[in-house]
Amino acid sequence: MAGLHFSVVCAVLLALAAPALAGDPDMLQDVCVADMESPVKLNGFPCKANITADDFFFAGLKKAGNTNNAAGSVVTAANVMSFPGVNTLGVSMARIDYAPGGQNPPHTHPRATEIIFVTEGTLEVGFITTANKLFTKTITVGEVFVFPRGLVHFQQNRGYGPASVIAGFNSQLQGTQAIATTLFAAAPPVPSDVLAKAFRIDNGQVDAIKAKFK
Repeated sequence: MAGLHFSVVCAVLLALAAPALAGDPDMLQDVCVADMESPVKLNGFPCKANITADDFFFAGLKKAGNTNNAAGSVVTAANVMSFPGVNTLGVSMARIDYAPGGQNPPHTHPRATEIIFVTEGTLEVGFITTANKLFTKTITVGEVFVFPRGLVHFQQNRGYGPASVIAGFNSQLQGTQAIATTLFAAAPPVPSDVLAKAFRIDNGQVDAIKAKFK
């Protein structure tokens, strides 16, 4: 009887652990192109009825994006929101372009590990573990770096010209949470005294930072 109880406990623990270990749900059919017009709401997207080869094609990564912004970078995503053919496939891509001195600011992807391949320029890249240890490296054309799922990471153009990478994710929709934007541009706003205490600054300084994100 003790052996039976042990087996049952093991089975329950494995069942509970499975969702935490999984990425996107496994496919239950060959393809399921996302029907972005469907009123049905679920975890993912319902399948479109009539599909063609064009549903599995995306040309949006061919050209450099416009980096004329405060960060000096732009992300062009090929995830399910712009490329419905990846629905249920558990993969997506992006192109990231950087102006000289441009930065993809510290951010996280809660649903995916990210791997980048440098196609132009020189970048300083890094991620920070939950133990607050920074792992950073300077990478250039033809080199690869990986950012573990959920950890804060960044890329900074350290070259004298533009830079670009191709990124891959093990999720159809990786999610992106930019740290500064999340804290200082949330709607409704995070109370200034909360941020002041967290960053050990005063409310006026917090308000001044918030103003930069408006």
